[in-house]
Amino acid sequence: MTTEFDHRFSTSGRDLGLLLLRLAVGAAILQAGLQKALDYGFVVDSMRQSGWKMPELAAFLVTTAETVGGVGLLLGLLTPLAAMAVTAAMIDAWAVNVAAAAFWSAPFNVPFLIGFGAIALLLTGAGTYSMDQWLWGRAYWPRLVSITLLVVAIIAAVATWVFLNGTNPIHLTTPGS
Repeated sequence: MTTEFDHRFSTSGRDLGLLLLRLAVGAAILQAGLQKALDYGFVVDSMRQSGWKMPELAAFLVTTAETVGGVGLLLGLLTPLAAMAVTAAMIDAWAVNVAAAAFWSAPFNVPFLIGFGAIALLLTGAGTYSMDQWLWGRAYWPRLVSITLLVVAIIAAVATWVFLNGTNPIHLTTPGS
């Protein structure tokens, strides 16, 4: 006599870990996005003063990526797309932070950590405690989807930086010294 095992009700430490990672990364990035949304004019002005071309578009892109991506990660809803948006935004946020100094002076900062947390979720999926699992039975997404969206995130971040900022963020010495 055999009994069937329903994997939908089986959880592991991995699923709890993914939930905690989603909550931490999602909450941190959602807060950043909401701060930008609530003081949008300041964000546009800051980007303009920092030399961004089309600062309204750049501010819209980062605010949307952080807010929508944060909600998606918190809920585990369309997690690969949410993680892709957060990853792209954090690559550019990281570049902003390292562009002002020598590359090795402060490369491991908050955008770096949030970005790598988003990449981890992009590669692993949301886990069983997620809307992805509840709505579509997809706690984990196919590797091809994950890798493709990671490449898209990197391309989007580089294109945004090149076309809307136009500077090289990686310096071996502090700019202007």
